[in-house]
Amino acid sequence: MVRRNDQRRAALVDAAIEVLAREGARGLTFRAVDAEAGVPVGTASNYFSHRDDLLIQTGARVYERLQPDPSEFERLRAAERDRELYRQAMHGVVGRVGGFRAGYLALLELRLEATRRPGLRTLLTEQVRGDLEANIAYHEASRLPGDALTVKLLYLALNWLIVEQLTLPDVLSRSEREQLVDAAVERLMGEWPDAPDTP
Repeated sequence: MVRRNDQRRAALVDAAIEVLAREGARGLTFRAVDAEAGVPVGTASNYFSHRDDLLIQTGARVYERLQPDPSEFERLRAAERDRELYRQAMHGVVGRVGGFRAGYLALLELRLEATRRPGLRTLLTEQVRGDLEANIAYHEASRLPGDALTVKLLYLALNWLIVEQLTLPDVLSRSEREQLVDAAVERLMGEWPDAPDTP
């Protein structure tokens, strides 16, 4: 029996992310993952029972790596709630997610594959829904202006902005993308008091 370890598995899944981003779903084979990870041929097939297993674990890993550092949440919790804080937070999201280019492109490939693979669709649906619900809960607990619909609209707007940035970066300049984030916050958050109301 092959000895499996968590570090090797993570390295293989990280390699799968790179292959997906570069080659697309059709290029994601066990052999391609082995080559990307720099391990002997046959290693990936010892860690993943079939291709769907590899796809599902790759999807989970992308979301794991996209999570913000817990210290960022602490910083936001401690800061005064105002327009500038929220604007910076949204720019931070676009920067963090867009900065993991391979992960986001791999995620787009996984979303397309999910239209044909029910197990992968279930995983991605649960993950995205869970993240969205967590964002809504955080927003409500923070007493920020806007409601659940506002969070969903920002989620959709910023995600497509990231897709545009990573796939067709010359459609909008960097400054235009930054202006769009600012405008989304301004328009979707509505009237924002200069200082938060005291509870």
